[in-house]
Amino acid sequence: MKILILGMIVFLGMHSIRIFADGWRSTAIERLGAGPWKGIYSVTSVAGFVLIVWGFSQAREHPASVWSPPFGLNYAGAALNLLAFILFVAAYVPRNSIKAGVHHPMVLSVIVWAIAHLMDNGNLADIVLFGGFLAWAVASIISARRRDRIAVTIYAAGNMAGTLATIAIGLAAYAVFVLWLHRIVVGVSPLSQLCSGC
Repeated sequence: MKILILGMIVFLGMHSIRIFADGWRSTAIERLGAGPWKGIYSVTSVAGFVLIVWGFSQAREHPASVWSPPFGLNYAGAALNLLAFILFVAAYVPRNSIKAGVHHPMVLSVIVWAIAHLMDNGNLADIVLFGGFLAWAVASIISARRRDRIAVTIYAAGNMAGTLATIAIGLAAYAVFVLWLHRIVVGVSPLSQLCSGC
């Protein structure tokens, strides 16, 4: 658990600089240059992510149950995860109505993803991991919307083609992750968890 917590501190700490110390961040970029700053940011983020994966895998070997999800929440979690994938894709596909409407779909996808996993999992390591990401994402979206208000940011309107492409790519990515990638990366198949409630 200590390695997981350390990884969360490193990863989310680096991603929280703009939330809590945006002025310092701007000064550091001016002093170091954009390239070196991005290098430090990337290396630190990767190190934190590796620690999270390592720590979470170790914590799962000795699970400490906090609560047991009631029947049916796994299906709701699966639906929310589908929404999270579509929101994540919306951050990258140009001219889609989803980004035009929510403005920060990537951070919103983290919120939805974290809630979905907290609904499905009741172990302490799960609560630390997904609860930590949820807290960070809520703080991040509040900060981003405050910056938008200050800068009077206007987001481009979406169109049907961009929106349909976003949904299609999100559905395809979700299918790949559920059917194949989740089991390889995490070691657990979402389908087996869904079928366990059948």
